[in-house]
Amino acid sequence: MKKFVVGILSAAFILGAGTAVFAAGNSNSGERISFEKMLPFMQKMHPDSSKAELKDMYKACHKGEGMMGDTKGKENMMNSF
Repeated sequence: MKKFVVGILSAAFILGAGTAVFAAGNSNSGERISFEKMLPFMQKMHPDSSKAELKDMYKACHKGEGMMGDTKGKENMMNSF
């Protein structure tokens, strides 16, 4: 009986944690992040960079064939895991 209860509780914990991770990962899946939304975070990570340099960095990563841009079905860094 003890093994049964432990098994049920373990399964409930695993399913609950999996559901929470799935929900957190898909919260903004259809929304693209704009430069204006990213600017405060980028300034925090790169305090010595100017706004123009940060904008160029954003474009390099998010536009066209950039690391996080539209790769037309090809694998990129964000969907290779």
